[in-house]
Amino acid sequence: MQTKFKVLALALVMPLSMRLAAQQKATAQVWSQQKAKAWYAQNQWLVGSDFIPSSAINQLEMWQADSFDPKTIDRELGYAQGIGMNVMRVFLHHLAWQQDPEGFKKRMDQYLAISSKHGIKTMFVFFDDCWNKAPKAGKQPEPKPGIHNSGWMQDPGQPASEEMANSPVLEKYVKDVLTRFAADKRILLWDLYNEPGNSGKENKSLPLLKNVFKWSRQVNPSQPISAGLWSWNLEDLNKFQAANSDIITYHDYSPVGEHLKTVQLLKVIGRPLICTEYMARPRNSTFATVLPMLKKENVGAINWGFVSGKTNTIYAWDAPMPDGSEPKLWFHDIFHQDGTPYKTEETDLIKSLTGRGK
Repeated sequence: MQTKFKVLALALVMPLSMRLAAQQKATAQVWSQQKAKAWYAQNQWLVGSDFIPSSAINQLEMWQADSFDPKTIDRELGYAQGIGMNVMRVFLHHLAWQQDPEGFKKRMDQYLAISSKHGIKTMFVFFDDCWNKAPKAGKQPEPKPGIHNSGWMQDPGQPASEEMANSPVLEKYVKDVLTRFAADKRILLWDLYNEPGNSGKENKSLPLLKNVFKWSRQVNPSQPISAGLWSWNLEDLNKFQAANSDIITYHDYSPVGEHLKTVQLLKVIGRPLICTEYMARPRNSTFATVLPMLKKENVGAINWGFVSGKTNTIYAWDAPMPDGSEPKLWFHDIFHQDGTPYKTEETDLIKSLTGRGK
């Protein structure tokens, strides 16, 4: 824990003059602290989940025309509305766009219409360095019993994310989507890159990270942009993400005491905070402990996992159950597919904190 915070302090809590110089060098278009705080103040306390319908194993199955499932999306976002959630973090995939750019954007619009009906704003994610390395368009694999995120796909993949020859396609994708939705009030924020440097990539992801920020600033959407801090050892990536994000987003699956220290340290940057991943029950990152703290600290709270389904995220990252039996303690997720809560005391707490229980 001490090492974690020493590294984080070195990476982020620089003298003010150094941080300002880093921001100015990176881009002159990063939102001012005042603008970021004013934007955050216009929103209710943000609480929600990372969302994929239970019928999809990964981002491609969610967004491809043959498997896009608005009926399930509508039903499951209704569960979210019922407990007072007001934001969902949703992953896109460039291969689904590449198949049919116009159809892809129409499906995004359809998703936004459904989410807006339920009073839920959306945080879209472009790129991702997590899990399987070689995404392919078309029919997606079936889940492997008991394996967490057995079919989740990186975007653009590995080594695809390191190959500059892919940049023109990725640039066109990012700019096309951002241009289409640049003024859409149903979108809360653009999360440009999930966990850059994961899967052993480390600084190999820095060129694409820099590019996606550059492309996004060239479009200049009305919504803020960010890329979440997630590994305090990736100092170069952390510095760039912190200096270029309008709103500071981050991941923390630690118990509440350690998580609070992360919040206190990140507040030094002087920008609003949104935790875009937390809640892993066996790691003592729970709704009962972490969510009240985040509300007290005025930090947005987006947990991983919503409805138990094909992603298999009721199973732990490092504890597969190949027989596919249900674990005694779910790792992530809140609901069964029929809308029954995994733990009623958790949904009651969420409703209480969001005001839905009044």
